[in-house]
Amino acid sequence: MKKLLISLSLVLCMGFSYAQKMNVASFNIRMKTDSDVGNLWKDRYTHLTDLIKFHEFEIFGVQEAFKEQLNDMSAKLPDFKYIGVGRDDGADKGEHSSIFYDTKRFEVGKSGTFWLSPTDTEKPNKGWDAALPRICTWGIFKDKSNGKKFIFMNTHFDHVGVEARRESAKLILAKAKEFAKDLPLILTGDFNIDETNEAYFTLAKSGVVQDVYDLAKIKYEPNSSFNAWGKNIQEKARIDHIFITKPFTVRKYGILTDTYMGKFPSDHFPVMAELSWK
Repeated sequence: MKKLLISLSLVLCMGFSYAQKMNVASFNIRMKTDSDVGNLWKDRYTHLTDLIKFHEFEIFGVQEAFKEQLNDMSAKLPDFKYIGVGRDDGADKGEHSSIFYDTKRFEVGKSGTFWLSPTDTEKPNKGWDAALPRICTWGIFKDKSNGKKFIFMNTHFDHVGVEARRESAKLILAKAKEFAKDLPLILTGDFNIDETNEAYFTLAKSGVVQDVYDLAKIKYEPNSSFNAWGKNIQEKARIDHIFITKPFTVRKYGILTDTYMGKFPSDHFPVMAELSWK
C-alpha cells in the first residue's frame, strides 16, 4: 500500500510539473507579397505551420500577418484560435499582430488591440515619428491545466521611428499595468531593435519585464533572428524578443533556424522559450 501511494504521488508530481511548462514564441511570418519571388506565401506557409507544430508552440505572437495569412494558418492549426485586428481599420485590413493560442490548454478572457500613439490609442493612426501605424494586441488568458491567469501582449515596432520605438516601449509597459493589474506578463514581438538599442533597454532595464534570453538556462543562438531570406544572417542581433515578469521562469531559449529545401519559412526566424510557473 505504501509503495502504491508513493507511486501515485510521483505520477501526480510528474503531471503537475508537466502542466507548468509552457512553450511561448514570437514569429514574424513575413507578409504575403508577389515581390517575394522564390519565397511566396503559398509555397512556404505549410512548412511554417509544420514548424510550429513540430516545436509544439502553445501560445505565440505573429507579426506581418494579414487576414488571408491568418486564415491559412488557422486551417493548418485546427486546435488554435487567434485574437487581434488589422491596424488599418481596427477590423480586417492591414497587418495584424495576432496572438495564437492552443484552445486545448488556454482560454481567453478580456482582449483588445491598441495603437502605439501618444494621441489616440483606440483608433488607427501613426505615433511619434513612425512611418506606419503600429499596434499591440493583448489578451488575458487562463491556463486550463492549473487555473492560473496571465496577460499576453504582442507587437511590431516601427522600422523607422527612433522616438516611436522608445515611446512605444513605455506605452506598452503602462498599458500592461492598466490591463493586467498584478497578473504575470508575457510580451512578444518584432521590436526592430537589437539587444544594444536604447529602446530595448527601456524594456529590459525597466525593472518590470526581463528578457527570456538573459534568464534561460539553455540558449540556442546560432545567429541573428532576422535572415532576409538568407541574404543578411548575422552572428548576433536579436530583433525579435520575448519578455516576461515573475513568477515565470525560463528553462530554455532558441532561435529556430529550420529550413526546407534550403529555403526559409519566413525572412525572420521564430524565437521560442520554454517557460514554467514558479
